[in-house]
Amino acid sequence: MTQGTFIATMNCFRALLAAAALACSSSPAMSQQMSAVEFAGLARYRSANAQLPAPGANEQRVVFFGNSITEGWARHFATMFPGRPYIGRGIGGQTTAQMVLRFRQDVIALAPKAVVILAGTNDIAGNTGPASLEEIESNLAAMTEMAQANGIKVLLCSVLPVYDYPWKPGLQPAAKIVALNTWLRQYAATRGATFVDYHTRFADERQGMRPEHAADGVHPTDAGYRIMADLVEPLIQQALAKR
Repeated sequence: MTQGTFIATMNCFRALLAAAALACSSSPAMSQQMSAVEFAGLARYRSANAQLPAPGANEQRVVFFGNSITEGWARHFATMFPGRPYIGRGIGGQTTAQMVLRFRQDVIALAPKAVVILAGTNDIAGNTGPASLEEIESNLAAMTEMAQANGIKVLLCSVLPVYDYPWKPGLQPAAKIVALNTWLRQYAATRGATFVDYHTRFADERQGMRPEHAADGVHPTDAGYRIMADLVEPLIQQALAKR
């Protein structure tokens, strides 16, 4: 186990303990129901994964792994990536700590040739509690290392720009997102992964997103998803072509 994987695992355990503590403080019934399955959302795609056949001999399967942005994007895959065996495995609201826990089930077990990871904005929003940049980076590194250890090409996406989170106003996330994206670019280079720069294309003068690209300032509109598709598709093909 590398240092990045170890730190990410410890972060997951801390997040699980925090969730369990919250459940216990709420009611005994909730404390009995709390589990890693619920925290990580392991049940969300369990049935779909079981029904998914193994990839064909020449199939260039790609898993898009992320939060609500990826979950919302998946409904457009048939029109934005016609004929491509692309699979969406996004869960709304998730942080990287939750995603690490389901990475084996929802990515590795599906035997893709590549994974497109778009995550981190919910960590910055504090969806599962405060998260430092180091903790977010460790979780992203753990997912990258797990994928590469299983022969899966990795595309690390920049976090989309956000000026303010509508469900958690006042956090001033823009600068933290820029810092995380700087790390993502550098880390991708050191690991031989592909960096997908969405942020530069979408950022306005406030380091947020324009209404035509994200009506709520966070989640892309159909036009926003189209731009993302045009950016990532050639990079997927380049990554798949690498030996």
